[in-house]
Amino acid sequence: MARSSTTYFARWRSGRTVVVRVPEALVNHILDYARQLDQTDFISHDPEAVYRTAAHVRADQPVNVAAVPQRSLFRYPGGKTWLVPYIRSWLSSLSERPKILVEPFAGGGIIGLTAGFEKLADHVILVEKDPDVAAVWKAVLSGQDEWLAREIEKFELSKKAVANVLSRSVESIRQRAFATILRNRVQRGGIMAAGAGLVKNGENGRGLASRWYPETLAKRIRAIAALRDCFSFIEGDGIEVVKQYADESDAAFFIDPPYTVASRRLYPHWQVDHRSLFSLLSQVRGDVLFTYDHTREIVALAKEFGFETQPIAMKNTHHARMTELLVGKNLGWFRTAQASPGLNSRTAQEKLAFHQ
Repeated sequence: MARSSTTYFARWRSGRTVVVRVPEALVNHILDYARQLDQTDFISHDPEAVYRTAAHVRADQPVNVAAVPQRSLFRYPGGKTWLVPYIRSWLSSLSERPKILVEPFAGGGIIGLTAGFEKLADHVILVEKDPDVAAVWKAVLSGQDEWLAREIEKFELSKKAVANVLSRSVESIRQRAFATILRNRVQRGGIMAAGAGLVKNGENGRGLASRWYPETLAKRIRAIAALRDCFSFIEGDGIEVVKQYADESDAAFFIDPPYTVASRRLYPHWQVDHRSLFSLLSQVRGDVLFTYDHTREIVALAKEFGFETQPIAMKNTHHARMTELLVGKNLGWFRTAQASPGLNSRTAQEKLAFHQ
């Protein structure tokens, strides 16, 4: 039986499509392996990959997240993988590399992970209030990583097995971490709020298995744990942590709060006083970058507290095109990057070699 990548949603990046005739019994195994490759950090394996910054992308065109390293353990409706090229430009534009990057609403932590893996900051502090998400970060960064990775690898996914895990009471941080990752991967859209249903049809009719990549998740857990000295995790109020570093000129703050429009539906801990947050961040000594939903309310708050704004195109989990808002003290780095032709191939390869 012959199938080509064009039979399915085409995401392979190995060059020209080749039709290969294989036994029908092997088709699903091959496709599963291809999907796992799609979820890995392909940059370190692809000699043609470009180290993308804000100079390589256009604000009016959504970033192709398949071309960005996938490091987070979570899939979130508000995930920020698409923002990675902009984060690289922002942190690299600062006069000195930040001693500390604070991410007070960490969630999946893709920005903090990127900064740690790519040495864009000396140290990253991730803060999260949700106790389930916090359990994952605690397990990975405090010595429970190998247990968690192996538990994911050996788990035999089925509706009954999922129900058993999600219905039982947890007795340890690592058990809670496993249940949280499983819930995040099998619930519709990665929504963690109460009432979110399980995936039904999923990608190509694979149902619950659509976003369950055990080998990839285990690999990411081990990679993060190997760099645990680059990260600190705090379970609690991110705003209070910002206050602790407000007077540090060598600290930077990436702020991705629960948004004003959809947060009630998507997140268990969504209440944020946005005016107080803007007021606080306008007074910190270090640099700041927000992401927000693009609303009149947020634009008005930014203007009131002296921040610049920039609309950015992105796509949500349903691949619908949307616009989010970058907010910062000074977005000159963004304008400079957008006006430049991008890195030349030699510089790109030097960047790639540095980050491998």
